[in-house]
Amino acid sequence: MRQKKSLFLLMIFILIVTSGCKSQELRHKEQDLVRVKSINGENTKKVVLLVIDSLMAQAIDKGIEQLPTIQFLIKHGQYFKNLVSSFPTMSVTIDSSLITGTYPDVHHVPGLTWYSAKEKKLINYGTGPMEIIKLGADSVLVDALVNLNDRHLNRNMPTIYEDLARSGMKSGSINGLIYRGTVDHTLSIPLWIQGPTSLPKTIPVKGPDFLTLGSLSDPLEGIQKLPDGLTRRIGFNNQHSVETAQYLIKANKLPDFLYVYLPDLDQKIHKKGPSELKGVKEVDRQLESLLQSFGSPEEALDKAVFIIVGDSGMTKILPVQDNPVIDLATFFNDYKVLRQEESVTDDTEIILAVNETMAYVYTLKADKLKDIAYLLKADPRIDVISWKEKEWIYAIQGATSKKLRFKANGKLIDDYQQKWAVEQDVEVLDLKIDTQHHSLQYGEYPDVLRRLSGALHSHPGEFLIVTAKPGYELADISSPTHKGGGGHGSFGQAESLVPLILSGTDQKPQYLRIIDLKSFLLKLLTK
Repeated sequence: MRQKKSLFLLMIFILIVTSGCKSQELRHKEQDLVRVKSINGENTKKVVLLVIDSLMAQAIDKGIEQLPTIQFLIKHGQYFKNLVSSFPTMSVTIDSSLITGTYPDVHHVPGLTWYSAKEKKLINYGTGPMEIIKLGADSVLVDALVNLNDRHLNRNMPTIYEDLARSGMKSGSINGLIYRGTVDHTLSIPLWIQGPTSLPKTIPVKGPDFLTLGSLSDPLEGIQKLPDGLTRRIGFNNQHSVETAQYLIKANKLPDFLYVYLPDLDQKIHKKGPSELKGVKEVDRQLESLLQSFGSPEEALDKAVFIIVGDSGMTKILPVQDNPVIDLATFFNDYKVLRQEESVTDDTEIILAVNETMAYVYTLKADKLKDIAYLLKADPRIDVISWKEKEWIYAIQGATSKKLRFKANGKLIDDYQQKWAVEQDVEVLDLKIDTQHHSLQYGEYPDVLRRLSGALHSHPGEFLIVTAKPGYELADISSPTHKGGGGHGSFGQAESLVPLILSGTDQKPQYLRIIDLKSFLLKLLTK
């Protein structure tokens, strides 16, 4: 089972396969509760952002009569069903976009897995047990716990936590994996993780004023017992996140801005598909308990702005009998394809980095990307194949072989006031162009020109982007798959459009894109 944010699964897996597990040593005691309380006083409205993994508008609409808390927030706020996510639609990339206000060409986190030409290795933040075994737990954990925030996330692009600190405001992150800020914190690494890895007992990190990262960073240790055992994914669960937020509310220690991540729904939808409603009902009950921490839902909206957002949608993956899995390695039988347990050598020709319904395909030889693309286009399950050449980006439609190319700074203006030049068959990316008025509109693929450009310019290298048609997913030899369940990664509407609920404010973002939330949040907080 592939999880978008599978750091907690990674930890559990290592614990299972590692013998002689020992108890956690005494932690470094954090000062979060001393410094976290807003300095602007109790009467200043706080902002609470709740990111609910894989929350979709179709689930809200289908079950709205059974979701009284979400219904209350919608009734007393604004509800949008078409917030455009980042691309690839994988949580580490999406969260990086949310926290920095940029696409991956600026924040530099290309996906859950990608190839670093600088390090000459496949980066993987934890996609599944078999891949962790082949890549090595040490490599995956170091990338997830150290490199993601410290090295891979662009240091020259400030996060919302860094911007708020410069404004003298307090902030907090509860279980968010993208958390870089200005305040010193310490992650405490359990002995059972230290054993099979090179990780030290403690890892110094920079974060917001208040930082919770499961049981690795728990400022409430010794104050409140939170659900963080093995069966509760070492603290990466909804209850842990909600109870931590409840403590801050009841103790009158809310920061000006609090990010709260709720991961549980994602697992249920991956397994059962987008129609699953049980998990959404559970989220609704947890939201109700959070609002009641203020005394009542009405008091909650008097004291805070609540923003609820999904990070990506999902498409239903066809059952096994419909052959839904596209094994990318089979397209490259005449090439030396890197296997995940191998190191990159001079003989390596192709590297695959699969992000469920999207993948990066890297060529390390002189073969033209166009030639590599033509190996893939004949499969009717492939949706779009794309690559860049100088200032142009090329796209081919699977099965039909129709072509399109585009570049920035042309005469066509889209709904986000971005300018483009587009040539050849616009059907490839479902574009609608009005040459008379120099306008461009998006169809099945929201903001696709900017999102595709962002991914293709997110990191150095010669590579293609491949996406699967709805119902199908891409795979390498050991990739986890979701036959009969749900998947994401691509840029189609079902995986790209997520709900946004704003309660306690009549303001809204300039544009309905996840990259526009940061500027909106800063406007709310610093007005």
